[in-house]
Amino acid sequence: IQIAQCFEATRQRCCRLEQDGRWAREQLARVEAERAALEVKLKHARNQVEVEMKKRHRAEAELEKQERKLQLVFESLMREPWGSGVLSREQWSVLRALAGQRLGTALAPGRRSSAVDESCQSLLSHSDISYDRTEDDVVRS
Repeated sequence: IQIAQCFEATRQRCCRLEQDGRWAREQLARVEAERAALEVKLKHARNQVEVEMKKRHRAEAELEKQERKLQLVFESLMREPWGSGVLSREQWSVLRALAGQRLGTALAPGRRSSAVDESCQSLLSHSDISYDRTEDDVVRS
């Protein structure tokens, strides 16, 4: 009778362990599905960041190009004698004030637009973003 009771206790323990194993496999399947979904989101986010960085670099290059053009026009107006006949005294005073500030340094290359809120720059600076994908290659067992 004792042997039969031990076998019954062992059988019940095996049943519980089998149920625990099924529950653990189900949990594992759910977590793996969630991980796969998060990996897809991460890939999309990385691609979006890359696209936005390219757009920003193009916009900054265009800004610098326009600033150079503006600087050339400004310098031309300041040098040409015919400019005094075209511009009023008020316009000349504004140009001289700008000359004192150096228009090119007021809009220096590399300076970011003040319209963009970069209050989180230290947290989300694009220079801090690592595109090292070694974390993606985690060995799965």
